[in-house]
Amino acid sequence: MSESQTLPDEISRELRAVIAEAGITQNASLIERMLVTALGLGSDQTNKLDLKIASSALTEMRAAFSLFAPFADVPKVTIFGSARTQPTDVAYKQAKRAAAALAERGWMVVTGAGPGIMQAAAEGAGPDLSLGVSIRLPFEEKPNATIDVGRNVAMKYFFTRKLMLVKESSGFVYVPGGFGTLDELFELLTLQQTGKSEPTPVVLLDEPGGDFWRSFRDFMDDHLGRAGVISPDDFGRMRLTDSVSTAAEEITGFWRNYDSLRWVGDRLVLRLRAEPSDDEVAGLNERFAGLLAHGTIHKRGPLQHEIHDGDRLELPRLVCRFDPFQVGSLYRLIGAINELPSAPKTLAVPPSVGRPSDLE
Repeated sequence: MSESQTLPDEISRELRAVIAEAGITQNASLIERMLVTALGLGSDQTNKLDLKIASSALTEMRAAFSLFAPFADVPKVTIFGSARTQPTDVAYKQAKRAAAALAERGWMVVTGAGPGIMQAAAEGAGPDLSLGVSIRLPFEEKPNATIDVGRNVAMKYFFTRKLMLVKESSGFVYVPGGFGTLDELFELLTLQQTGKSEPTPVVLLDEPGGDFWRSFRDFMDDHLGRAGVISPDDFGRMRLTDSVSTAAEEITGFWRNYDSLRWVGDRLVLRLRAEPSDDEVAGLNERFAGLLAHGTIHKRGPLQHEIHDGDRLELPRLVCRFDPFQVGSLYRLIGAINELPSAPKTLAVPPSVGRPSDLE
């Protein structure tokens, strides 16, 4: 049974009856769709190993969703870095200070719950503001001692773990690390470059005077940029610093005026905390005309799709037809929006980034 095929009416009715008997009233059609997919795997005679992968992944995601659900309204930052970093290392102390600085601002810190930088970040945030998404490995099976056992979910698969480390957070800090850290960084950059993930602040935090991330930037400029395989603005989506205070300000300040975005067809809707003046909008058009497919950036109320979904209807909006091939340059536009004279002076709590999106 392929996805395009439908179940016999009798089975469809029975599925809907089971869903109703389970007391499920919200999103029942999506639950039915998941059950139909599971039946499809069976009718496709999918082998046992593949079924175990699908079943385990769904089970892990359910556990992770349950872990994060009570904290949906609390802003979160994920801190990545090497599991091999020692407590005496400068990078360890940087990660601990960065986590503490963000925790003081009311942010929860999410880590991979292992040793090294993950341990440092959990120590900095403290157990009440730490969440862990650990990986089950032969040599690294348990979360670090700072993560409360009830604040961690253990994953078998890296792909489900990476999903949860990225999905729930409104900002990301990367401390020098190895294959895992770079893999997680490149995956996030790919998601944001392709528009599959909403823009969020990304900070590369080095040791004071360190050159780990500067060397990384040089590699991107000298090799990836020169080869034309990335866009000139791609590195602009990251803030490189060796200052903990600058890192914390970058994460929190990203949400000063910018709230969220949504694509409706070929139109980009940017939701803001404060309505810009006509002169400010004219200035944005002058600076960013080259990023538009055509037309202008203009103010307007919610689009019909947003009204239908009840999507942030109370907020002012800027709408434009943004060139999708320059989605990486959205960060420059968001930065300019946050610097407008009309922007609020107080920092905002970012909206939940775990909500459904038409980008998914």
